Amino acid sequence: MMYFVPSWYHGNEYKENEQYFYVRRAVTEFDDSVKQIQLFNRNDIMDYKILNLSYSPNFRHFLHRQSVFHAPYWSCFDAIQEIRRTKVDILSYHDLMWPDHTEFVYTPFCIVAYVNNQKYAEVHFGEDGNMIEVFLYQDNMMVRKNVYDDRGFLSDTIVYENNQAVYEQYLDGKGNWKMCHFFEDGHVEVNPENPFYLINNKRYDFNCLNYDSMEPLIEEVFSTYLDEMTDSTDIFCLAMHTLHHDLLESLFSKRKTILSFYQNRLELFDDAELKSLIRNTNYCIVDSKHKIRPLEKYAGKTLPIIDITPFDTRADFGISQQLTVQNILVPIDTIEQSKFEELIVLFAKYFEINETARVHFFTRVANWDRVDSVLNFTREVLKVNGLDERLARKETNDKAEFDLDEEKKVSIKFFVDQCVDELSISKCIREQRIMVDVTSRPDLYLQISCISSAIPQIVSFNTQYVHDGKNGFIVKEVSEVLNGLKYYLDNITNWNKCMIYSYELGKEYNTASLIRKWKGVMKQVEQD
Repeated sequence: MMYFVPSWYHGNEYKENEQYFYVRRAVTEFDDSVKQIQLFNRNDIMDYKILNLSYSPNFRHFLHRQSVFHAPYWSCFDAIQEIRRTKVDILSYHDLMWPDHTEFVYTPFCIVAYVNNQKYAEVHFGEDGNMIEVFLYQDNMMVRKNVYDDRGFLSDTIVYENNQAVYEQYLDGKGNWKMCHFFEDGHVEVNPENPFYLINNKRYDFNCLNYDSMEPLIEEVFSTYLDEMTDSTDIFCLAMHTLHHDLLESLFSKRKTILSFYQNRLELFDDAELKSLIRNTNYCIVDSKHKIRPLEKYAGKTLPIIDITPFDTRADFGISQQLTVQNILVPIDTIEQSKFEELIVLFAKYFEINETARVHFFTRVANWDRVDSVLNFTREVLKVNGLDERLARKETNDKAEFDLDEEKKVSIKFFVDQCVDELSISKCIREQRIMVDVTSRPDLYLQISCISSAIPQIVSFNTQYVHDGKNGFIVKEVSEVLNGLKYYLDNITNWNKCMIYSYELGKEYNTASLIRKWKGVMKQVEQD
């Protein structure tokens, strides 16, 4: 059996990232664990199970968004709260007990309940339209927040004083409190009248009724599950994360483990316990080859390590050939300001020789003013360098009825694509003709997507996903980008050669290839 221990947390808390339907998603939900679970879920590789350590009252909705709704899982907080329900159930705000003469006012964001013309509550909903929270008010101040589980019951209640959260109580399926978490010092108290947790429908006593923080309580319950429900032949794939690596080191030192390092997680660790965990693991998985040597240097020894990209390639050549413009995708989130300024000037001058070119600055930052700030910066750079600021003006639908000077208008050439989730990124990539990435930290998902869409990549960072002169160019200076643009955008033959090479390169990272690598890793771990 393969067990996945993901790092699906809200920042540095053992809580999910569920949010209101009207809020733009600020962080992507997609990570290595999601892809690994999708791979095991869709292919007959090995029996598997998710071990979720996070408090996730809307976990079923999360699995549905990731297309693994029927994935088997065990929830640590379900065990703590003694929750036996497994199926999603509909719970309407009408099912709650409201005072007599409650009046509901429907706003674009939530439902507000009034009693005797006084604000009594706000009902908030998740992305799938399910009720997730109810705020209760007294004298126009919030005094309580109730959190609802997508299986149809009240799961958690948070008490406020002077608009500050004081403590929260985790409840069982019948509304009885199981434990109380105090925010001031972080300590946790277990209900002395109900000091049990549930593992495989069997009740166990908590070791004590008071804990300094949430982590030792989670560790105790998780340890019991591992001892009672797993054996020495099971394999555990652990997603590395600063929040739980101490816990993992204490529980998995003598078990068969695969450590998964994804994106910039390697930069987050700097302690002896993690080093011990890495040295004793059966295998390490990184998402690109250039992370192998830094990881071995950190561990101080040669490790059983392999690069397996969490993203597979798929032949989807996009629609860039069908467009009348040539879109250039430019990631900017980690770009140096000097390089950014140099790029803006380079593109503005390139537009003079290629009127069909358009630049799309790519950002994952979800701030509401992100588009305006990028365009404002671009206009400032253009102005300082004596170039036309109108190239980076904001799009507008306003148009005069009689615009006699329309032909004299300058076309917008600089755009900003604000993409957070992978679905919006894929849609964006399909319309791009080429990618120019001169950041110091390449976006792995973008690089794999470019291979899938068979578009050239001009990058300043050497990775296994860009072969110089084949499916793109590796440049040392920003000025070299211009030659790459001319090579691919001015000559369709060169662009077609890149498309053919990208198609062949993509076979190294397709689903079948990833499965072969995973089976090789598991075979090695089983023999250890």
